[in-house]
Amino acid sequence: MSKRRANGEGSIRKKPSGSWEGRYTVGIDPATGRAIQRSVSAKTQNECRDKLRRAIADNRGVSTSHTGDYTVGEWCRLWFETYSKPNLRPNTVRNYANVLEQHIIPAIGNLKLRLLMPIHIQQMYNDIRHHGRVKRGKKMEDFTLSGGFVRQTHMVLHSCLQQAVKERLIPYNPCDGCRIPKKDKPEMKIIPPEQVGTYLREAETYGVLPIFYLELTSGLRRGELVGLLWEDLDVQHRILSVDKQVTRIDGVLTVTVPKTENSVRKVAIPQQAVDLLTAEHEKHLDNPIMFPSPKTGTYWSPDALGRVHKKLLKSASIDIAVRFHDLRHTFATMAMQSGVDVKTLSSMLGHYSAGFTLDTYTHVTNGMQQSAAAKVGGFMAEVTGTAPAPEPPDPEPTSAKSGCKIIPFQRVG
Repeated sequence: MSKRRANGEGSIRKKPSGSWEGRYTVGIDPATGRAIQRSVSAKTQNECRDKLRRAIADNRGVSTSHTGDYTVGEWCRLWFETYSKPNLRPNTVRNYANVLEQHIIPAIGNLKLRLLMPIHIQQMYNDIRHHGRVKRGKKMEDFTLSGGFVRQTHMVLHSCLQQAVKERLIPYNPCDGCRIPKKDKPEMKIIPPEQVGTYLREAETYGVLPIFYLELTSGLRRGELVGLLWEDLDVQHRILSVDKQVTRIDGVLTVTVPKTENSVRKVAIPQQAVDLLTAEHEKHLDNPIMFPSPKTGTYWSPDALGRVHKKLLKSASIDIAVRFHDLRHTFATMAMQSGVDVKTLSSMLGHYSAGFTLDTYTHVTNGMQQSAAAKVGGFMAEVTGTAPAPEPPDPEPTSAKSGCKIIPFQRVG
């Protein structure tokens, strides 16, 4: 796993052989426009860190035979290797590389950086939106990409060009003059509360009740859930420590740091969840993993967990297209409808702010505001001596907007 380091300090990783490798960028090749990288090796991490620091210091001020009159492609690759890549998670590295190499550089890479204008970037965004999908297969006909992908492209390019502004290669960031699609607000999909009990009974029948019960009572991300170790649970205080996740990198399951700094957190869980986890641990006392895969005895694959989830939906006759990630939304919706305050819920979900949580779960907070307005109306009627207006009946609970109570789960047998 690569160790994150500050800008310009390179990156360190442990090789399969057990030794450590440090990589750093010294400039770009003027012929190809690609970054020139060097590496050092050592037996220990500390030794590698020291050798890397010395190597970078020795190369400061060394000319890379470039005039500084970069093309957009040259600067994008240099920025990516020097400022961006060393500080990104592996999956994010692949996403950034895809955006740069498949979309930005083919479209505007040959332009001189100092001549790049907002109109060039805007035309690229428009083309990406309507024709940007990379052709995969002869029968592919739809080449449109989402507004969200255009926004991601804008974010990568804006960061890249902002560094060029800081280094006085260009006077301003031409991305600032562009218009990008508004952020998509897809309708929230959750398991209807009245069907949660049925869903969990199917999970028990399938032999996976503990992991799915924990998900619906904690809202962990899929990678965080499968990455839990038994030592992460404080049984006495009913607290889970979340500080890692399992993800697939180049086809290999890998334990990495969580999605964001806010994702490292403590999550309280109910006693029934603790009881189920304790019973599960009794089945594999010698395995430190909380939920070992029944096939391999190691970590569950996040994708495999998603496939099991689809089977449970089918068995429970839930015909809503609910993704595994939507179980996290199901937990949050039920928590807010049960009266959990937004600040507490935000910390449990690992969100960076309560405002983000409120924005994400507007469909719930709208109903909570109506309830609060009714209470204020009742109070005002009492102090003024007037009769309160009758409340309209609640709608039938047919979607995530319903406010119906959760049917308690009862174990089979």
